[in-house]
Amino acid sequence: MSHPASTAEAAVDNCYHCGSLVPAGAPWSIVLDEREHPLCCPGCEAVAHAIVDGGLGSYYRFRTELPERPDERQAVKAETWAVFDDPGLQRQFVHAEDDGERVYATLAVDGITCAACAWLIEHRLNDLEGVTSSAVNLSHHRVRVAWDPARLKLSRILAEMAAIGYSAQPYEPDAAQQRLQFEERMNIRRLIVAAVGMAQVMMFSIPIYMAAPGEISADFYALFHWLSFALATPVVFFSAMPFFRNAVRDLRTRVLGMDVPVSIAIGGAYLASGYAVIADTGEVYFDSVAMFTFFLLFGRYVEARARRRSGHTGNVMAGALPLSAVRLEANGEERILPASELVAGDRVIVKPGHGVPADGLIEEGESSLDESMLTGEYLPVVRRVGDSVTGGSQNIESPLVIRVTHAGKDARVASIVDLTDRAFASRPRLAQLAARMSHLFVLRLLVVTVCVTTAWWFIDPSRMLWVMLSVLVVTCPCALALATPTALTAGHGQLRRRGILITRADAIESLSQVDRVIFDKTGTLTCGEMQLIDTRPLDGITAERARTVAAALEAHSEHPIARAFRPWRQATVDASDRASRTGQGVEGVIDGKRWRLGRADFVAPDRALTPPGEGQWLLLGEEGEPRVWFALRDRLREDAAETVAELKSRGIQVELLSGDTTEAVRGMAEQLGIETWQAGASPEGKLARIRECQAAGEKVAMIGDGINDVPVLAGADVSIAMNGATDLARTSADAVLLSPRLLRIVEAIEIARATRRIMRQNMIWSVCYNFSALPLAAIGIVPPWVAALGMSGSSLVVVGNALRLNRFRLRPAPLPASEARLVNA
Repeated sequence: MSHPASTAEAAVDNCYHCGSLVPAGAPWSIVLDEREHPLCCPGCEAVAHAIVDGGLGSYYRFRTELPERPDERQAVKAETWAVFDDPGLQRQFVHAEDDGERVYATLAVDGITCAACAWLIEHRLNDLEGVTSSAVNLSHHRVRVAWDPARLKLSRILAEMAAIGYSAQPYEPDAAQQRLQFEERMNIRRLIVAAVGMAQVMMFSIPIYMAAPGEISADFYALFHWLSFALATPVVFFSAMPFFRNAVRDLRTRVLGMDVPVSIAIGGAYLASGYAVIADTGEVYFDSVAMFTFFLLFGRYVEARARRRSGHTGNVMAGALPLSAVRLEANGEERILPASELVAGDRVIVKPGHGVPADGLIEEGESSLDESMLTGEYLPVVRRVGDSVTGGSQNIESPLVIRVTHAGKDARVASIVDLTDRAFASRPRLAQLAARMSHLFVLRLLVVTVCVTTAWWFIDPSRMLWVMLSVLVVTCPCALALATPTALTAGHGQLRRRGILITRADAIESLSQVDRVIFDKTGTLTCGEMQLIDTRPLDGITAERARTVAAALEAHSEHPIARAFRPWRQATVDASDRASRTGQGVEGVIDGKRWRLGRADFVAPDRALTPPGEGQWLLLGEEGEPRVWFALRDRLREDAAETVAELKSRGIQVELLSGDTTEAVRGMAEQLGIETWQAGASPEGKLARIRECQAAGEKVAMIGDGINDVPVLAGADVSIAMNGATDLARTSADAVLLSPRLLRIVEAIEIARATRRIMRQNMIWSVCYNFSALPLAAIGIVPPWVAALGMSGSSLVVVGNALRLNRFRLRPAPLPASEARLVNA
């Protein structure tokens, strides 16, 4: 069926399946409609033949867009998907139909581009024996498939979809998402009922408003009023129910929220209008009731959708870990099992195109990993033997054998979710101020409404009710209540997409006011990948023996210096009575002798020793006698100098505090252009320096990564832990830098400033709107339906202003005054 294409043809032909260029001499093709079509790779050939041989050749005639290029690994056997036949795993996402004989599941599908894709998937699945129905949700890229488990396995369904180029995974939202989806469906239904009711009530109200006196008989007036009464009733008792429910909750908790005046307005207008219809006396306001119920619901629906898109994204992070893993057994066999069953110590193989199922260390192989979901960095990173990998990363090139260190709830992804939830559980000072203002505003609004209503009782009783409604609705503090949450949600989302995880709510506000940034050196300005570059024995020991002793002393340390000695670790040499002296070094007993490794004044306090050269030197001593000098070197982060320059150009002071030697710290400070630095600083000294800056009125940000930085991180106004920081440092910090790029710190400060600026703009707009709208409504200029429009419009302005953070771009730093004058000249 397939024949090699000529070189001339290959140069100009595109793949019939995916549209890519067909390489010269490509032997792959497919015959359709008595014509041979070239294909670019075996993956496209496998998918194309599966489609045509399955009688679905019409897919190529109907499609309007080209699919993504299929991976050759997608044409796999059903055994690859066998893990999804596990009953314990299926309990999470497979559900029984009402008849009890069939089951169904929702699958998330990759590669859907147009209606032809949906047609192909449905026809392919419906042709399988045992499948009773399948339906593709084109907008959400999901398919709901029902089948008879006695006749067909789920693994066969997944394998068939992969065979035609559409890899699928079970989709099962968590409880929070299910609740949000249910609420969203109910909100849409309430909005539809309110819209239909408003349209019909307005249809009966317009003739009354437009007709001249005497044109409509009393019977038609009564008919129109009763019809409006009937149509407004479901609007009030169904569509407006959330307002009443929230108002009752607020009254019970004695916290006046924005739904209290809204409920009074809707309920008061409905009851007064109902009495007017029944008693055949007074004015009817059903049109106003239906109209501002619709506008209120519409405004809140748009606001909720916008916040959901820009902020906390449900279980995206929680679902980052793949559902299955391939574990290597003791006999070398591969076993597919649910990733939730992995434990520390398991060895797993991660093939190209698959996700890393847990945190671990690479034991075999070298490959590029996509860590964009965790770090925000879209360029793959190379990982080799001995490097750590994070669960949720995607393997790109070559197979890897990984020893699991943390799995399931202990994985880093789970800790990130916990830290994010902690940040959303609290609110910064500005948000708390807005909430208090909203509460006080509602209380004062109710007092003002009573006064205005009383005044209109004497001025014009016929207009009293609708003036009261207008005052209650137009000044409802919805915009004030949304001023800070919308901005904070958008700010959190923007930071998260750039690899900056906020763990405490007030971190954004503190970041926006930073005057001084203090960096630690090792693992912060440097990569924390220490290398032993020189060994100089002094007396009584060989270089090899010295390195072995140093490795034993550093065996259980997480400090970057310890990693430099790991290649010389020997199981036969162990240190007892080991102790770490913060900022000085480590000590322990080996073969009955006490050894010390660290600063010279710690190792040999009775001798005044100086390092034999520039750079970072450590001394190894035995019973107080110096034995060996070790020279270490750490690589500076690529963007360290640019980060320091960007911070200084924005008027932020930059300082370097390190426990390293004077020579090492001075050289780095000069290289980066940092004027203020301090070497040999202990944690107590660093904390004292921070207190000194704070006493001078400065807001201080501390950037660190080690256990010895924990007190300093806690003492700063805002603290940021690096991506390779210890667990204790990450939980103590106000923010965690998931990306290895230091320049993200500058972006974090700029985003925090933009967030705080938008929060202030929203609050100013909300207050100005409410205070300007109140007198207009009080004097009777604003009718109820205009009041509803104004209130909804003010809320949407606040939300729209906050969503500007989604388009945030790091602005160039302002030029110094001298350079600015030269440019202007």
